[in-house]
Amino acid sequence: MSDGHRRWPVYKGASFDLWNPDTGAYYASVDAEEITHHLQQKRLRQHRTSKSPFAEFSGEHIEDPQTLPCLRPRIAFRDITNSTNTRTVVTALVPGEVVITNQGPYLLWPKGDVRDQAFLLGALSSMILDWYARRVVELHLNFHILNSFPIPDPGEGHPVRDRVVVIAGRLAAVDERFVEWAAEVGVPVGSANDEAIKQDLICELDACVAHLYGLDEDDLAVVYDTFSETVDYSDRHAAVLAHFRRLAE
Repeated sequence: MSDGHRRWPVYKGASFDLWNPDTGAYYASVDAEEITHHLQQKRLRQHRTSKSPFAEFSGEHIEDPQTLPCLRPRIAFRDITNSTNTRTVVTALVPGEVVITNQGPYLLWPKGDVRDQAFLLGALSSMILDWYARRVVELHLNFHILNSFPIPDPGEGHPVRDRVVVIAGRLAAVDERFVEWAAEVGVPVGSANDEAIKQDLICELDACVAHLYGLDEDDLAVVYDTFSETVDYSDRHAAVLAHFRRLAE
């Protein structure tokens, strides 16, 4: 895996933000060889426990240390949050070769592929989903709450769903740490790093997710008018609405 002299950052919740996989605020660093050995041994033990998420994977997968989640990009989210923050669901595709504390739970994928990951990342990162989350989240976002979120997934091949995959892929694959992941999604790396392009894609993403939820223009108005008592989202609403109307055609 890695030699004993290589160190990896230890992420905390503040180490990532929406469409920002690395804020530079780390909890600590750790020896790469030591932590991968520890995590592999822990995973082997947990695989034998029926309630462990690792129990859903095949024995062959678990026994191969090269399949450790910490070696490749994965979706993480902040545990500590609340309904009055700027955003409630703060998630990101964090890079490989980092480990994360309990304040940044991450998702495992015993089924599906990276395009499914990109779709879910897009849905979770939208203001549409966040509006719903603000009605049920208090101080923590845990798996019990996350698993209850209604995600409208029409399946691979749906044009709007496929567009969410592309948008989320472009927004998430910010640099060379995501080259392999981006290739599997089918998007170029760094194609959304220009701020104007990034913001337009974020608004288009909201429109796509709203379309998949079956919202109409009145529903969109409610989302952006009631999302915050202190922030005016009228400009974002207008930008999203333009994309929404194009999709409706």
